[in-house]
Order: sequence, then C-alpha cells, then structure tokens
Amino acid sequence: VQLVESGGGLVQAGGSPRLSCAASGFIFDDYAIAWFRQAPGKEREGISCIRSTDGETYYAVPMKGRFTISRDNAKNTVFLQMNSLKPEDTAVYYCAARQGGIWGDYDYWGQGTQVTVSS
Repeated sequence: VQLVESGGGLVQAGGSPRLSCAASGFIFDDYAIAWFRQAPGKEREGISCIRSTDGETYYAVPMKGRFTISRDNAKNTVFLQMNSLKPEDTAVYYCAARQGGIWGDYDYWGQGTQVTVSS
C-alpha cells in the first residue's frame, strides 16, 4: 500500500494550491481517504475526508468553505483544493486511507507534503 502526496511548497498568503494524493497497492474504490495536517509544535488535526462509494465528504469546521476534497477513482487520486491560505495553514499535509466508511482509524498514511504560507 502506498500513498504519495504532492503539490506542497511555498505559497503566498491568499494562494490556492491543490494537493494530490496518489494511491497504489490496494483497491482504491473500497477505501475512504482523508487529509490531515500537522503544524510545528501542534497535534495532528483532521481536515477532510471522502467516501469512495458515494463521494460523501466531511470537513472540519475551521476548513469548511476554504478547502475542497475530491477524488478521481479512475486515477486512484484524491485532491485537496485549498483557497485563501493563511500563514497559520503552514503544516505538513498528509493523506490517509481506511477501508470502508470515513469514520474510524486510518490505517495507511503517506509521507506528507510541506505547505509553507508566507505573509
């Protein structure tokens, strides 16, 4: 099982990067995918998740309206569109996968991609 994030980097405040999470080694259609992030000195926090069967999504309240999760099952890829970024969005962003629904522990994790937002 492999999850590989990409799309991070240095972004100016107000920018709108899109992160990608490319999955391999498992039946992508059977898995829910989530995005998390961890800022320096802070605990990891959930951002959003998406179910495979019907595309149901969930967003953490602070991210609602600014972040959009989507998936392309044909390409085994999940995206996180981030808009109006702020310096406090600086963190390592991770994608994770779990079989079945969106709720519960996530079993597989990517290595993360750094997003740094400059003011």
